[in-house]
Amino acid sequence: MPSIEEEIRQPTFRSPAHRTQVNIIYTAAWINQQTTHALRPFGLSIQQFNILRILRGRNGKPATVKLLTERMLDKMSNASRLVDKLKEKGYVKRQECETDRRRVDIIITKEGLDIIAKATEAVERSMEENLGNLDDHDFNELSNMLDRLRG
Repeated sequence: MPSIEEEIRQPTFRSPAHRTQVNIIYTAAWINQQTTHALRPFGLSIQQFNILRILRGRNGKPATVKLLTERMLDKMSNASRLVDKLKEKGYVKRQECETDRRRVDIIITKEGLDIIAKATEAVERSMEENLGNLDDHDFNELSNMLDRLRG
């Protein structure tokens, strides 16, 4: 397994903190590439996948665009535009709220549930293949360290 120095052909870093920062950014991009590749056969972007997973997790309860934006992993994404694209594909529907006409509810469709089940399986299989050199203890330790890093 190549080190970050070998991967980016940089022999030294200013400090261990700098090396770690570069390694996190590089690794996040690598994970995104793997996920993008796994989602390609389903015609979904990572952001669309994230929206569908949020909606699936609501167990039939609608969500607003505001709620989706708050829960998304990529805070820079335009949730409204993503919902429009998913609506065009038939994976979500927009519905006027019965109690507040200004509010629009987003609901996942049966087609959306079907595609997210298949896409999730592909992403999980990809991660098992690509992250197979770590065990549950490693994942927990890394996740805890990342939580600490964010304060």
